[in-house]
Amino acid sequence: MEGSGDGAPAPDTTSQAWHGEGWPEYRASPPWVMAEMVASQPVLVAPILGLPAAREIARLVEDALAAGDPIVVVGCGTSEHGAQAVAELMDAGLRLGGRRPGLVEARQALEAALDPRPGGVCLAVSHDGGTRATLLAAEAARAAGARVALVTARSEGPIAAIADALLVTPAVDRSWCHTVAYASAILAGAAIGSALASLPLDPTPVAAYLQAALAGRAEMHPFAERLAAARPIIACGSGSDRVTAREFSLKIEEGPRIPAVARDLETLLHGHLVACDGRTGLVLLAIDDRGGERRDLRLRTAAEASSAVGMAPVALLSPASAGVIPSDAMPGGRFVLPPPPASPLPPLVPLLGGMAALQLLTLALVDVVGVNPDLIRREEAPWRTAAAIAEDAGDW
Repeated sequence: MEGSGDGAPAPDTTSQAWHGEGWPEYRASPPWVMAEMVASQPVLVAPILGLPAAREIARLVEDALAAGDPIVVVGCGTSEHGAQAVAELMDAGLRLGGRRPGLVEARQALEAALDPRPGGVCLAVSHDGGTRATLLAAEAARAAGARVALVTARSEGPIAAIADALLVTPAVDRSWCHTVAYASAILAGAAIGSALASLPLDPTPVAAYLQAALAGRAEMHPFAERLAAARPIIACGSGSDRVTAREFSLKIEEGPRIPAVARDLETLLHGHLVACDGRTGLVLLAIDDRGGERRDLRLRTAAEASSAVGMAPVALLSPASAGVIPSDAMPGGRFVLPPPPASPLPPLVPLLGGMAALQLLTLALVDVVGVNPDLIRREEAPWRTAAAIAEDAGDW
């Protein structure tokens, strides 16, 4: 039987009168729908990387860049982190195509709605296709002269209705602790980035790597046992690992219901340790190997400094980083991902590897804490009410 995860009594789920139409399936015990969604992700690689709509979006981007106009990627929640990943992958594709870096901007959807960039392309990432802030961002961008594109799992909806280009991914997340939504956005970004670089991506080694990365769930349980009592958990990374850290912090707040925050690696070392002690959890990410030795040395410094104030950092590492960051540098332990395949689009493999690691650790924390992640606490009245207040307000 599930509990609330914070010492409160378990919700009364006997009648399930609160369960709404279109909600995830309610289960009183594992296996959770989230776990099934996580396991299903490798089969998405080939279909999404092969979507012809990626080339259509790439053409919109190339036209905008030729005119000197901005490229903006927007989203909310998991799709905000998906948008950040898409921007990383599009930027990589443009670099490979001979463009200068930094031409693609990721923005939170509400901020983009309040202050749209003039002209160019606004690429909205919205798994359900109807998130209000993302719709407002798309509408504001169009009013400012932009072409609008959409990455979504639903081809019908208010954002699709105003989009000039539509990339529809094949699977809808059946858990509200979204995982497939994030994987789909990463793969869509890779397809667009590949089109911008005019470089084909072979899906077979990518899918095999993701399958291997997702095989390590049992290895995560010792880390989860150490982190479950931490308040908060801080996730830190550099390069594309910053996107992973942000998504990880959201997942462990939604799933096991543990307060969490993401920090850039260097940011942690500039004042934030003052508020930390032995009660604070720390997960350090070194999966994107583009940072090289300097990044790894700084990560070791972060581990040493945090250990001095009583923290026991856990590291999620690529094999290359594991070779220079020894076990004794990480009091909380190390999780090492499998060897990555070669990829012409550099951020793709570390984004997928980091995604796999964060999802496995989230599921392990869910197991330890003993909660159902699928409804993100809407089986309990206060959180159901809070969600209704946030989502049903139509006056903004």
